Amino acid sequence: MKKVVIIGSGLGGLSCGVILAKNGYDVTVLEQGTQVGGCLQCFTRKGAKFETGMHFIGSASEGQTLHRLLHYLGVEVKLSQLDPAGYEVISLNGKRYPFASGRDGFIDSLVSQFPSQRGNLERLWEIIEGVASASSLHSLKHTETDAAVNTQYQLRSINDVVEEVITDSVLQKVVVGNLPLYAAERDKTPFSTYAFVMDFYNQSAYRVVGGSDNIAKSLVKTLSKYGARVFTHKKVVKIDCDATHATGVTCADGSHYDADIVISDTHPARTVEMIDSPLLRPVYRKRIGKIPNTIGGFSVYLRFKKDTVPYMNYNFYGYNQKTPWGCENYTPQDWPKGYLYMHFCDEENQRYARSGVILSYMRMADVERWKGTEVGKRGADYEDFKRHHALRLMQNVEKEFPDLMGSVDEYYTSTPLTYYNYTGTEGGSMYGIAKDITLGPAARVHHRTRIPNLLLTGQNINSHGILGVLVGTMVTCGELLTSEELFNQVVNG
Repeated sequence: MKKVVIIGSGLGGLSCGVILAKNGYDVTVLEQGTQVGGCLQCFTRKGAKFETGMHFIGSASEGQTLHRLLHYLGVEVKLSQLDPAGYEVISLNGKRYPFASGRDGFIDSLVSQFPSQRGNLERLWEIIEGVASASSLHSLKHTETDAAVNTQYQLRSINDVVEEVITDSVLQKVVVGNLPLYAAERDKTPFSTYAFVMDFYNQSAYRVVGGSDNIAKSLVKTLSKYGARVFTHKKVVKIDCDATHATGVTCADGSHYDADIVISDTHPARTVEMIDSPLLRPVYRKRIGKIPNTIGGFSVYLRFKKDTVPYMNYNFYGYNQKTPWGCENYTPQDWPKGYLYMHFCDEENQRYARSGVILSYMRMADVERWKGTEVGKRGADYEDFKRHHALRLMQNVEKEFPDLMGSVDEYYTSTPLTYYNYTGTEGGSMYGIAKDITLGPAARVHHRTRIPNLLLTGQNINSHGILGVLVGTMVTCGELLTSEELFNQVVNG
């Protein structure tokens, strides 16, 4: 039985562990923190629970892609569906535009406000579905990937395609109103990223009842069922190698784990730092260090007064400018240019929200001066910085949701520095490595490395988000099981 050591217990690490354990590998997962799950982690303050990264999921209705993947992984969680008539709402120029579930619902809801654009919206959706279905792993519909379709829309930017198809200048901006979900940048982010996200959430959108950490807990339960082990407080500091391959890992506490295969679920930059072997060439190390990452985020976690805020069964995107594009290019005076506001789902058929979160872009440079300080011990000036930004962000949301601040019992904050400390993501990035058509292959990280038995997984290898990570998991594990065998396992249950 081959030994597999997985570094990191994010979704990529846990799901790789489940797949390989199910297929007879001896799996050990090592997590540096106190809690497993990576971006699936939650935390609780005075009885209110908050999610740190995975706030909602898509394509989880019976028979849909994520539903089938979760079933294969043995994940059992309760889900609460977001409003099919408007699972997302975009607020632009003081006017609200809902994204309804399903192709026809999406088109009809927007045609009611843009009657001349039906044909163009139908064409846009035809392209979205074509891109999504061209990938066998994203659709689970066939075993051959349509490389021509994928390549075309991986090389064209979102705005290039959207503005070619949609002729109304306002609608061009509305249909990309949820771009904070993947931190898209104009003229850089490939249209394929947009297509996968839109197709994924439009099929169906849900929140995980009780929090996304229930997904992580369920995966750990499945791992245990197949004899795998998961250890916390095990920070890997070195990937040990001989002249030809990796032999295991060493942790900060001095413990060592032998391995036939090592899989890293950490950011590639963190992985490279663990390796002093000449098997990794200097040019590779340099390239990994230079790859751009998506912008970081500032979060305000809201604990509401009891029975004061009706539960909001959709996600709200608000903008203080005429376009969703360019919110990452802010100044101290015009921050925030936009935000995403959501509620936490504590129970099915929820009437009042107990907690919520507001997210907005923030650069690591804004908090660089506190880098190297301990969590909770960064000083009064850091607390003042967070308080100032939290109030500005809440005041912005209150323009759309009057009396919000009066309904907040207490709030908590996080910055890109917080995210860096807890996840190891380069620069406190929200979604890891950025997709950038201007850089071509140089902006992509392959799941294989020059060390033959060292593989990579996680949001940086394929794409972020639950589906993107799980697709990347299948690619990584397909290196050991063959992609065809793994595909058949998932499709056939």
